[in-house]
Amino acid sequence: MKDGGTRMKHSPPGGNVGGGPILERARQAFSGIVAEHDLRPDPVRVTVEPLSAEQAIGRPQRQDFPLLEGKEVMIEAEFRGSFGHAFTDRPQRFEGTIEGVLHLDLNTGANRAIFISTLNAVTSHLGIARGTRHCRDDDPERCGSQIASELLEEFGRVKVGLLGFQPAMLAHLTEHLGAENVQCTDLNPNNVGSCKYGVCIQDGHTDTGRIIDWSQILLVTSSAIANGTFDEIYEQAVGSQRKPLIVFGVTGAGACALLGLRRICPFGR
Repeated sequence: MKDGGTRMKHSPPGGNVGGGPILERARQAFSGIVAEHDLRPDPVRVTVEPLSAEQAIGRPQRQDFPLLEGKEVMIEAEFRGSFGHAFTDRPQRFEGTIEGVLHLDLNTGANRAIFISTLNAVTSHLGIARGTRHCRDDDPERCGSQIASELLEEFGRVKVGLLGFQPAMLAHLTEHLGAENVQCTDLNPNNVGSCKYGVCIQDGHTDTGRIIDWSQILLVTSSAIANGTFDEIYEQAVGSQRKPLIVFGVTGAGACALLGLRRICPFGR
């Protein structure tokens, strides 16, 4: 399975992220890279702006992506002509230095999104992370099809827990694996309780643990890194049960690259 140009291979469950909150570990690793490349005193400024839905995702065929429904927005950080995206429901404009970003309080959703998008932009600029900008137009549909096809090829007809509703991915997972082998959670109350592509969307606040227990493989939206839910998911799925956990999407590009988490995002730019 492709992620920035490489085929997905078998690896230890979850990669080598280790213990501790993922964003604090990412901040430590990022701080080391900033020091190595002498970016702290660099006068270049990082500007973060929320993107419109069309700017972020273009005009995909499906109309039920969270970006198009206005439940989340994408923010974009630019660093020396390289860009990084992050999903958030707490968009906030920011302009400052890399050092200022490193010292943000990551207990707030707005600051987490600023940190993550900046991390993505800088790691993209340095060639550490790839696919740090959201795919557009028909790419999300192609993404869902490719991921489902290659999961089936690698793992067979396994039980997959999709943590974070992505319509094209859910549609193609049920097509390739059968709806009986897919369960999905979401944090958007408008989705919870609805049935999509033969699967009833369950509550990410209350049903995630049960779905982790049921699943053989976890596909986790990288938005979980931004909204603060990832650490608990990782601990239960990988720390306690040693199940394969694969992150999807652009938000986690930099963190996954720095911490060795397995990530798929075949059409990220």
